[in-house]
Amino acid sequence: MGSLRNAAMVPIGCIATSDYAGANTSTSDDSREVYAAVEWIQFFMATLSVIGSGSIIGYAVFHNVIKSPQVRPLFYLSLSDLLLALCWLIAAVLHRQKQTNTACYNLQAVGQFIYMSSFLYTFNYTWQLCRDLKTKLDRALYKVSDKECRIGRIVTVLSSVLPFLLIVPILSVGNIKECYRNCSFPHSCLVLNVGSPTTSDPSLYSDAACKAMHYYATAVFLLAFLVTAILILVLLGKTCALFKRYLATGSRFGDPEWAVICVTRRRALLYPVIFFCCCLPAVTLAILKLVHREETHAIYMYVLYFIQAFTAVSQGLLNCLVYGWTSRMLHYLKQTACRDVDTQTPLLRSQKKLYASTQTNAVSPTITPL
Repeated sequence: MGSLRNAAMVPIGCIATSDYAGANTSTSDDSREVYAAVEWIQFFMATLSVIGSGSIIGYAVFHNVIKSPQVRPLFYLSLSDLLLALCWLIAAVLHRQKQTNTACYNLQAVGQFIYMSSFLYTFNYTWQLCRDLKTKLDRALYKVSDKECRIGRIVTVLSSVLPFLLIVPILSVGNIKECYRNCSFPHSCLVLNVGSPTTSDPSLYSDAACKAMHYYATAVFLLAFLVTAILILVLLGKTCALFKRYLATGSRFGDPEWAVICVTRRRALLYPVIFFCCCLPAVTLAILKLVHREETHAIYMYVLYFIQAFTAVSQGLLNCLVYGWTSRMLHYLKQTACRDVDTQTPLLRSQKKLYASTQTNAVSPTITPL
C-alpha cells in the first residue's frame, strides 16, 4: 500500500527514475559493462576532440587569420566541434558521478543543438572550399561577388540560430512537463542518446507532450542530417563536374598553383567524408531506436553503441588531423616546385616549356581526376 501511495504521488507523464530503474534491474545489470565502456570511450574521444579543435582555434587566433575568408568557416566549424566535445565531456563526468536526469536531459538537448550546428558549419566550410577551387581554376575569370559574400554571412548566422530555434521546444516543454524523469536512467548522459534527449521508449510516457517531444527531437535531428547531406552531395557533384571539365580543356598551371588546387580539392573531399563517418552511426542508431524499440539491448545495438562512442565526438580531432596533413602537403609541394625551378639552368627551363607546349592534352602529374 505504501508503494502504491508513493506511485500515486508521481506527476502525470512522469515515471520515477528509481521505479524505472527497479523495473529493469536485470537489463541494467546485463548492460552495465557496455555503458561503462561507452562512458570511458566518450570521455577519451571528447578530450582528444577538445585538443584537436582547440588547436585549430589557437592557430587561427595566434596567426590573426580569423577574418580571412578561407579560415573563417573553418574557425566556426572548429568552435562548434569544441563546444560539442566539451558538452559530451561534461556529460561523461556527470554519468560517472551518477547525477540526476535533470542535468542529463538538458545537456543532451544542448548537445543536439551544437551537433546540428556542426552539420551546417560543415556545409558552410565545404561550400567555401568548393568556391575557392572554382576561383583558382577560373583564375582571373571568376570573382567572388558581393552576393556570394552576403550568402556566406547569412549561412554562418543561420548555422547557429536555426538549430537553437529548433531545440527551444525540447528545452521548454521538457522542463515544464518534467520529461527528464523518463530519461533512460542507466545511460541518460551517454553519447548513444544522440538524436533523442528523452527516453528511448516513448510508450513509457503518459503525457502526450513528452511523447511528442521524443518524436520531435528525433525527427529534427534526422531532418537536419538529411538536408545537410543532400546539400553537400550536390555541391561535391557540381565541383567534380567542374574539375573534370577543366582537365578536359588541357588548361595548364604552374607547379605552385597546382599544389594549391590539389590541397583545396583534397580538403573539399575529406571534410565531407569526416562528416558522414562521424554522423552516420548516430543517424543509424536513432532510426533503429524508432523502428526496433524493443531491441535496444540486442548485440548489434551494442556494436553501434561502441561505434558511435568513437565517432560522435571525434569530428574536431579528425578535422584537425586533416587540416594539419593537408597544410604540410601544401608546404611540401610548394617547396618541391621551388626546388625544381632553382636547380634548372635557363636552357633546361626553356626546354621544359617547349615540351609542355607540345603536350596539349597532358595533365599535371600531381592531379588526378575526381
